[in-house]
Amino acid sequence: MLNNKHIILGITGGIAAYKSAELARLLIKKGARVTVVMTDGAKEFITPLTFSALTNQPVYDDLWTSRSADSSSIAHINLTREADAMLIAPCTANVTAKIANGLADDLLTNLALARDPANCPLAIAPAMNVQMWRNPATQRNIAQLRNDGVMVFDPASGEQACGEIGEGRMLEPADLVDALERLFVPQNLTGKKVIITAGPTFEAIDPVRGITNRSSGKMGYALAHAAACAGAEVLLISGPTALPTPFGVTRINVESAQQMLDTCLHHTADVFIAVAAVADWRVTEIATQKIKKQNDADVPTLSFTQNPDILHTIAQQSNPPYCVGFAAETENLAEYGQTKRRKKGIPLLIANNGPATFGADDNEVLLLDDAGEHALPRMSKSQLAHQLISEIAKRLSS
Repeated sequence: MLNNKHIILGITGGIAAYKSAELARLLIKKGARVTVVMTDGAKEFITPLTFSALTNQPVYDDLWTSRSADSSSIAHINLTREADAMLIAPCTANVTAKIANGLADDLLTNLALARDPANCPLAIAPAMNVQMWRNPATQRNIAQLRNDGVMVFDPASGEQACGEIGEGRMLEPADLVDALERLFVPQNLTGKKVIITAGPTFEAIDPVRGITNRSSGKMGYALAHAAACAGAEVLLISGPTALPTPFGVTRINVESAQQMLDTCLHHTADVFIAVAAVADWRVTEIATQKIKKQNDADVPTLSFTQNPDILHTIAQQSNPPYCVGFAAETENLAEYGQTKRRKKGIPLLIANNGPATFGADDNEVLLLDDAGEHALPRMSKSQLAHQLISEIAKRLSS
């Protein structure tokens, strides 16, 4: 969502300014063009040279300097006319107060005031001492900014540079990059609760062994991120995976299929998306101690029983959510997928070639519903997730 977007990155005078160098780098890695604007206070913590080297763009820090030999090129007007979004990170209590009250005494605050909100939305990432953050004046300013349509990425809680502990730490750069995508995503799931299962399940054989599969969880996690970007309240119920939790998503870790089902039944939602690769079977009796190898000829025999069908169970509730299933097949995607969709009693199923997508960063899928089939071309799982969330939102609205 950030590819080819022009982002103005405003930096103010806080210790968190050192994080902004990594933020600029990650934005560029996502394909964005980054223009940095610094206050005088920001330059006390980090130099403009750092950002010009990272972005390969000039850094702007003076309200009174024109952008070119043409003196008509007014920076505080033209910069925002060329940009797709503006992010101030870190945003100090002082700059927060200025923007909330329409003050403009330097280049950055002039940019915030002179921008066209429809074409250049503004987001801020506050960073300050915990007492400054909790101060009623700051909270009034934050409420005013939200009321004015500014997106506020609330600070995290933790140890601060001053030694105190509490809210006020600027979000980490990776979280800010994820959060910034929300500015470019239609908020078509606002007010909706979405449950997504992701990753593999793990069925224990004994205390050290188990049965699992090759699912990486990437598709489910990408969908959780995309749904959060679209304004949904997202609960991610995840099997074992090393992936980081997407920003703004609540995550519950489980292992077995039964644990996943129990967790799903404990929560309600408007939309249920079953992406997890759930084991079809589990061993009938889990050994309490490690099964020892006695000799080469002594191979243990395992007895299996079928796991519960999570998606079918959720779909058959008296008041079910809108259910979406995933099918990882190796052949006959449309035929097997439609059969599976009808058997589970769900309105939408997304079929893909399992071995071709497990662990990969891209995917190619087939959407199957009562109207037939609709193929989506191969694209990154991140791009695909946003498109799938859009498809689900359209079906919900109709």
